[in-house]
Amino acid sequence: FTPFKDVDQDTYTVSQSFNLDPKETIYGLGILQNGKMSQRNLEVKMIQANREDYIPFFQSVKGYGLFWDNYSPTRFSDDTSATSFTSEVGDGIDYYFMYGGNADSVIAHMRQLTGQAPMFPLWTYGYWQSKERYKSQEETVGVVKKYRDLGVPLDGIIQDWQYWGDNYHWNAMEFLNEEFPNPQKMVDDIHALNAHIIISIWSSFGPKTQPYKELEKDNMLFNFSTWPQSGKSDWPPNMDYPSGVRVYDPYNPKARDIYWKYLKKGLFSLGIDGWWMDSTEPDHLDITPKDFDEKTYLGSFRKVRNAFPLMTVGGVYKHMREATSDKRVFILTRSAFAGQQRYAANTWSGDTEASWKTLKDQISSGLNFSLTGIPYWNSDIGGFFIWEFKDKLDDPEYRELYARWLQFATFTPMMRSHGADAPREIYQFGKKGEPVYDALEKYINLRYSLLPYIYSEAWQITNQQSSLMRALVMDFPNDEKVLDLNDQYMFGHSFLVAPVLKSMYTEDKKENFQQDGYRQVYLPKGTEWFDYWTGERFS
Repeated sequence: FTPFKDVDQDTYTVSQSFNLDPKETIYGLGILQNGKMSQRNLEVKMIQANREDYIPFFQSVKGYGLFWDNYSPTRFSDDTSATSFTSEVGDGIDYYFMYGGNADSVIAHMRQLTGQAPMFPLWTYGYWQSKERYKSQEETVGVVKKYRDLGVPLDGIIQDWQYWGDNYHWNAMEFLNEEFPNPQKMVDDIHALNAHIIISIWSSFGPKTQPYKELEKDNMLFNFSTWPQSGKSDWPPNMDYPSGVRVYDPYNPKARDIYWKYLKKGLFSLGIDGWWMDSTEPDHLDITPKDFDEKTYLGSFRKVRNAFPLMTVGGVYKHMREATSDKRVFILTRSAFAGQQRYAANTWSGDTEASWKTLKDQISSGLNFSLTGIPYWNSDIGGFFIWEFKDKLDDPEYRELYARWLQFATFTPMMRSHGADAPREIYQFGKKGEPVYDALEKYINLRYSLLPYIYSEAWQITNQQSSLMRALVMDFPNDEKVLDLNDQYMFGHSFLVAPVLKSMYTEDKKENFQQDGYRQVYLPKGTEWFDYWTGERFS
């Protein structure tokens, strides 16, 4: 315990060290994007960010878990001398040790402690199309119609930001953009096409919105810099015209009530099926130490910083459950904290860049996140930004990367195509009879053939505290070769998945689908295996 002055409160910086066996592998800590399966020999500063979601929890191959129960910025450190958590603010040291004997039992203990995971609607496990962004209701509905015309399955379409108009009306949670003249018709048209829609909502508000004005009256808005910083759409931000956008205080129950009041009035009333809660970390730009002195309903922002996503996601979940029991809740969110599984939330890995390395890093990120007890995770198919590929969709290597990413996503809890810089609909990649298009269609159809299996596994998550995306250590803890394997995993209890993680058919920016490509697959010992495509049996 080190005495610490948190604004005007006498408290402590707290730290606890543990001794682990040198060869012991540990897992968890959240979404780290570091490509590591075992989280030994690293130091991490845990503050929620766009592409990193930190959960101060790890579990060991020896069958125990440890949850460090602290919401403030925390440093996790593991080296030859010790394994430790150190948090900036703590009135005491508070942690839970749980022994289960195996990974599933440890996760069951964690969920018993922090909450069970409810079932999602069946349609959420289908294929999702999105992009940054559909700019009119005609375009949004048109995408669904095009998929129907092609005969390619699609369950969900996502409306991204700016349906509210300009940045001064940021996150108004109503349609103010003239390109969306009849939002009720848009929702009805999508439902008539037997599809569902979720919509982007944020943790911040522009100064001309109704929520902003009501929250400001009771001092329930923070003053640190967030995105967008400018009222103009220029890049870089034109700070001659500051946006005035401010993050709200979700720790305050009254603020959560106000948030839902406008969400219910402007969007829920239209019959929108779920919520894409973006920037739930939240976006925190140009960070200064003074930012953490901001007062929240539960103390300084420093004291409760990392629980922000838990509070804002939980507010929407609880209010929707109170409003109706006619439909299950589904929330897609960019950030998470321990226990967020109880709020029907699927976390995606943030604004990733398109590269083969990033694709590979998603595997260990998703697996370690799942090992913290939060079972629903996905990544933007194809990567959010396409910076590395100058020709975007005209780059043969990017088209191959996109196809491989979609194949990987077929075996993740949510199969969602999304990104900036170029559209990602299947028809942007050619037409039927062409290799990339056919690969995409094949795996979308494969996803639908697996839906009964996926839905049954999802029930095991809710009823038996199971996990859908499973690190190999969960099912084969006695096989030392899988303990730190970061490019294969189990999808449910039956499928071993080994994504292709490097280019096979693209050389010198030319496609060569005649050459043979392959990757090695390790079959864990202790069971018999069957090739899904051929039925061939392997020991």
